[in-house]
This record gives sequence, structure tokens and C-alpha cells, in this order.
Amino acid sequence: MDATLIDDLARRVERLLLRHEELRRTQALLEQEVRRLTEERDHLLAQCRQARARLAALAAALDDAQEAV
Repeated sequence: MDATLIDDLARRVERLLLRHEELRRTQALLEQEVRRLTEERDHLLAQCRQARARLAALAAALDDAQEAV
């Protein structure tokens, strides 16, 4: 093979390796963000369930109070 062709291939391989490492870092950051957002979503869903339970209890108490009147 011609030396310039080998040098060209070596540069292309080096660029591909750098790009691969960059994509791996980006993937790791995205996975971390997904974990954080999943935890936040789960927390918000739990808060929503608690709020619904409180509202249901309040509605039941209001119904009982109206029936007592």
C-alpha cells in the first residue's frame, strides 16, 4: 500500500476512535439524565397520588358533613 494511503487511513481511524469516545461520553451523560428524570417523575407521581388521596378524604369528609346537616 502507498504510504499516503496508510497515513490517510490512520487519520480516519483516529478520528473514528475519537468520535466513538465522544459518543460514549455523551451516552453516559444521557443515561445519567434519564435516571435523574425518571427519579423526578417517580417522585412527582408519588406526590400526585398523595394529593389525590387527600382530596378523596376531603371530599368524603365534606359529603359526611353535608349529610349531617
